[in-house]
Amino acid sequence: MTLSKRAALLAACALLPLSGCQKASDDAFGQKVRAYLLEHPEVIEEAVTALQAKKQAQAQTAAKAQLARYREALERDPRDFVANPNGKHTVVEFFDYRCGYCKSSAPEILALIKQNPDIRFVFKEFPIFGDESDEAAKVALTPEGKAKGLDLFRSFMTERSLDNPAIDRHLAAAGLNPAAVRAAAESPQVAKHIADTRALAKALNLEGTPAFIVGDRLIPGADMAALNAAIVELKARDAKPMG
Repeated sequence: MTLSKRAALLAACALLPLSGCQKASDDAFGQKVRAYLLEHPEVIEEAVTALQAKKQAQAQTAAKAQLARYREALERDPRDFVANPNGKHTVVEFFDYRCGYCKSSAPEILALIKQNPDIRFVFKEFPIFGDESDEAAKVALTPEGKAKGLDLFRSFMTERSLDNPAIDRHLAAAGLNPAAVRAAAESPQVAKHIADTRALAKALNLEGTPAFIVGDRLIPGADMAALNAAIVELKARDAKPMG
């Protein structure tokens, strides 16, 4: 039984009154609970939904404080690749090129960037799916890779394997020298950059990709509707006059 179902069961139990101050036996009480839940199975669903909503609200409250603390590292790390660097509003994405959800949302991300030149889109290389992810992130973070940032993002997100030959093929297609880029990718500065991003993700309790930061909101997963709504909200907030 999952934790949420246990919590739901306890919530259902709270609905069952005992007669007076009489202490019911565990077996008798268990039978009452079982009978009640069989008659009212919707109670479990309602309690689980309420518990999930409460947890999400608590997570957002905790995230808001952390986002304020790490705002500079999130939005203004000069080592990150940024699309529309002169944009007024900032969106951050933690991603991995081998993440299926990152791949499925990539076309919408590229469209968002193209259609919203006022959005500074910060790409946080957060490789979590093994050596191929690490290698792709490293080459993308080289000076040569960042110079072709959106081209490599687009092509890497369309590649299923991202083994070394595939990476070299995409580098060459972008007009880069694969050998030179690979040499630059072994720089200690690149390794430090990835390590710092992983530490930042840990501080924010990010456990998967993609994850988006929009203002004071953390949006886990490829929830594009939530992302677009948060962007609309951010633009409206930033448009309000100060004072």
